[in-house]
Amino acid sequence: MATLTAAPLVRRSQSQLDGLFRRSPAGPIPQGDTAGLAIIAPGTPLSAPLARFVHLIAWQGKVFDPTTGTLRNKITPFGIRAIPARVYKDVSWVDGRECIVLDYSKSWLVARGIRDEIREVAPGQYLGVVFLGRVKVLNFALRMPARRG
Repeated sequence: MATLTAAPLVRRSQSQLDGLFRRSPAGPIPQGDTAGLAIIAPGTPLSAPLARFVHLIAWQGKVFDPTTGTLRNKITPFGIRAIPARVYKDVSWVDGRECIVLDYSKSWLVARGIRDEIREVAPGQYLGVVFLGRVKVLNFALRMPARRG
């Protein structure tokens, strides 16, 4: 897999993101703190400013806990850890291949209809799909911190 960062993902069109997700393996379940970027209106001039805006005021990423098989989202400008989800590998609603599922069905009442799926598109870089019910509503990117050797 080639090196990729969230910035190029924001510039891609929806069809390019869909193709990348379909071509990518599930990869390992992330561990620890990840940086996140919402991908709204992909491939348009609005995508990058919207991603920065959402990152500053609403959502900064996810923190994965491998010991419990769960995660918490980092929300608000203060990065409060809230909105938990179960994390496991399963069949993707996108294409029937393996993905990592972020399952909010037993989470907060407001989030119960949400399911995220992620796949590793480059080492430590994940592309996500958000479903509300069975309807795909947006994409996001997650990046693991660089390993220091």
